[in-house]
Amino acid sequence: MNEAVNSVLVVDDEPGMRMALKANFQREGWLVETAAGASEALRKFDGRKFPLVVTDVRMPDGDGLQVMRTVRSSNPSTAVIVLTAFGNVPEAVQAIQGGACDYLTKPISFDQLHSAVKRVMHAAGNVSAEAGIPTGAIVGNSAALLKALDRARHAARTNADVLIEAESGTGKELLARFVHENSSRSSNPFVAVNCAAVPEQLLESELFGHVRGAFTGATATKAGKFELAEGGTLLLDEIGEMPISLQPKLLRALQEREIERLGDTRTTDVNIRVVATTNVPLHKMVEEGRFRADLYYRLNVIPLSLPPLRERREDIPALAHFFASQFAKESGRPAPRLNAEFLAGLQNQSWPGNVRELGNFLRRVMTLHDGAEIGPEHLASELSVPALAKTFRYMAQAAQARPGTSMREFERQLLESTLEVTGGNRTRAAEMLGVSLRTIRNKIREYGLPPRRYA
Repeated sequence: MNEAVNSVLVVDDEPGMRMALKANFQREGWLVETAAGASEALRKFDGRKFPLVVTDVRMPDGDGLQVMRTVRSSNPSTAVIVLTAFGNVPEAVQAIQGGACDYLTKPISFDQLHSAVKRVMHAAGNVSAEAGIPTGAIVGNSAALLKALDRARHAARTNADVLIEAESGTGKELLARFVHENSSRSSNPFVAVNCAAVPEQLLESELFGHVRGAFTGATATKAGKFELAEGGTLLLDEIGEMPISLQPKLLRALQEREIERLGDTRTTDVNIRVVATTNVPLHKMVEEGRFRADLYYRLNVIPLSLPPLRERREDIPALAHFFASQFAKESGRPAPRLNAEFLAGLQNQSWPGNVRELGNFLRRVMTLHDGAEIGPEHLASELSVPALAKTFRYMAQAAQARPGTSMREFERQLLESTLEVTGGNRTRAAEMLGVSLRTIRNKIREYGLPPRRYA
């Protein structure tokens, strides 16, 4: 039996903590199963899949790290968050290296837990941190995409740091994971830090760790992401958002491959590859004095990119089928048929938000329309009028470029296609084409289209 995408297994031998975690997850809309120890957790996981497991480390009947290893071996896509009351740094490092996506030291704040859940579900390929989009696969076979992947595959064979510059929504984190999984480091941790999501005053501790007493609230020593990624890959997502005051320390860590925890005087060697991503060209930020030039050149050893969706429109049908299949699994119903007209309409959109926007649109259509087939009428009902107008302007440009198509024939086809997309609604067709309702009526008569069909 497969669990829903928002189900979580909470494992803790303390009844109070177990119930508090359950109540908190339920308030956030999760389906929650609980286990009072390691053996019960393993029984519940037998033959079932939970996208997320939150487990204590030390329990009377077993080790939470063993639960984690068993879970990850049977279902590698499961995200695991380890909880410990002891602030034991070697234990935490062992957990991360063994497959945990993150660890938290008790007592935990639920804000801290929510941030960790959002991060690990995204990194594990279960849910997009920003939009709830299933991830974990780079879908497409276009020449532009294959060229980008081939370059990334070559980069993966080295230990050089990588900078990925691409528009928002193109899948930069997926490409970073692709580099990791095609490298000699693939069996070691992949650890992600979103530089835009962590408050400036906490980012240094998040990256480099801290010792007990380093600042108010630092009640235990904690390893940073550099240490937790030992032997593997550290993703610095949205590196352009890193405060310029912290950039010299990052530069030194990259150059020396050693870090110093906040409040400590000792250094620790680290063996990692760094992949940084940005949706803003860093060289422009350097020119504006908002990013250090030396750090930019240190990160930009191997530059990679991903093409925006408008430059690989031929991948849109495959992406649409991928999203439809994923969302159907979430809702427990068969995937609908996407007819050719619907797919052609998707291809004619500009999708400024790229793959993320396309995925969100498919989710909206499938949520609001539960029929066995999705057709062009769903474009009309779910896309805005300006977006549809842009679609048909694009169609007009394509048709005009087709040799042998007369303007009269093109106008007839465009009118008929527009009316088909709007479900025969002449008022909406007039809005999309930028003409009056009277013009639509006259053209229907002129081209002999059946008037009763179009209300």
